[in-house]
Amino acid sequence: MPYIDVRGVEHYYEWVKQSSVAVNKPVMVFVHGWAGSARYWKSTAAALSDQFDCLLYDMRGFGRSGGKPTLVPASESVATSVSSQETSAAIQELTYELEEYADDLAVLLDELHLGRVYINAHSMGASVATLFFNRYPHKVERGILTCSGIFEYDEKAFTAFHKFGGYVVKFRPKWLGKIPFVDRMFMARFLHRSIPKAERQAFLQDFLDADYDAALGTIFTSVSKAQSELMPQEFAKLTVPTLLIAGEYDQIIPAAMGKQAAAMNDQVEFVLIPDTAHFPMLEDAPTYLRRVREFLQVPSIV
Repeated sequence: MPYIDVRGVEHYYEWVKQSSVAVNKPVMVFVHGWAGSARYWKSTAAALSDQFDCLLYDMRGFGRSGGKPTLVPASESVATSVSSQETSAAIQELTYELEEYADDLAVLLDELHLGRVYINAHSMGASVATLFFNRYPHKVERGILTCSGIFEYDEKAFTAFHKFGGYVVKFRPKWLGKIPFVDRMFMARFLHRSIPKAERQAFLQDFLDADYDAALGTIFTSVSKAQSELMPQEFAKLTVPTLLIAGEYDQIIPAAMGKQAAAMNDQVEFVLIPDTAHFPMLEDAPTYLRRVREFLQVPSIV
């Protein structure tokens, strides 16, 4: 499997492509959400690979990517040792702030020698992408944010959420995935329509495999008072043409939050997909793909 070093951490990535008469297709990068991986984007990427070379990767601490930096052994040469000390110092400063994940993506693109790209990001990954759009606008052609939005801070609710989230992350026995129908129960809150069993099982497995520190750390950084204050500002200053897609019955990030975010900037187009929840690209792939293709102004497959 292909891996690439991003700021001292081994990141898994893969390409989804199909042959074409076009010499150089534009690249679309897919960013997954909390405790997920690139696996749930594969069907969407395959459907868009007629027009794009699709790059999927697992964020630091999730899926098949590492969670901790790989440090250079102390036995290296003096010159290398000095360099590695500087690198290690930078590595030690890596945190689970979403801005750090945006910087990870920038390094990944540089390491793969990619220029301007299209980005499609989901849930927590969409927050990372929003930050990326504003930090690195020269790297983005157009962006798609799936299930994203802004929220108001509620100290009591956030404290309860963090406490509950801590329990959920801590209690993840590997045998959980072997219990019949547990994948259906696990995904019930995320879905309005059913999705294939293999997709449910993959998401459960990603959740069970997620690095403890990354899973817990991003709960605190993505759902926080600081984030509730920052994201409205980030949406307001977007210059990248952006499509924000919401699921009508999304309980994780309600559609109203997405509509409120889109209303802050005329660069953001809001689309509601009926009868879907937190995974509209899997729950109603035809409608999702049609709206994405319309926004990107690329032909639909008949």
